[in-house]
Amino acid sequence: MLSPKEVVRQWVDAFNAGDVDAIVALYHKDATNHQVANEPVVGIEAIRKMFTDEFSAAKMVCIVEHIFEDGQWAILEWKDPLGLRGCGFFHIVDDRISFQRGYWDKLSFLKQQNLPME
Repeated sequence: MLSPKEVVRQWVDAFNAGDVDAIVALYHKDATNHQVANEPVVGIEAIRKMFTDEFSAAKMVCIVEHIFEDGQWAILEWKDPLGLRGCGFFHIVDDRISFQRGYWDKLSFLKQQNLPME
């Protein structure tokens, strides 16, 4: 059995590799990923589409600052090479992510990546 920290470390490695299949393999089929700047994404295929779309739009890198663990939860504090910072909360059940919530500044991200403002 993996600890929540270990699952999040695998998630970071897959994210930094841009490996959507490896990322999706870490989620339960009915998981929710809620990046608070966006609407919640529910279900493995919707999560797959979200990451596929995001990786095609921007080069993203997650630099781990801290990973904390409390019971079934892991909390990731991160930054990226351009100075964006954020944090993510991961609820881990049976070695898979059942729920994820992320906090980051979407406007700063769009500006850094030269993407259109919504």
